[in-house]
Amino acid sequence: MTQLLDDLETDRVLIRLEKRAIIRGNPIITDKARNTIDTVRMKGQRACRLMIKSLHLRDPTLSNQLGLSSLSPVKGETHSSLNLLLQPLVPLIKL
Repeated sequence: MTQLLDDLETDRVLIRLEKRAIIRGNPIITDKARNTIDTVRMKGQRACRLMIKSLHLRDPTLSNQLGLSSLSPVKGETHSSLNLLLQPLVPLIKL
């Protein structure tokens, strides 16, 4: 997880303060992952692409299990991994 955060800082997706907040504010690894995903999602498609690329390079097995291994979108379609990452975690409730 720390290596992924380092990559995101190197790629200028996260600033050092955001990285530290994720590390210090989330003692449980799953919370770190959730916070990282939420933070990157808010930064848009470029940030998501960079995170997917980094995750695939750091842990190809996990990336494949999550269905995030392909970085090339099918012609005429948006990238399915990006769509997955950009979907809201909780559906919006219409009033």
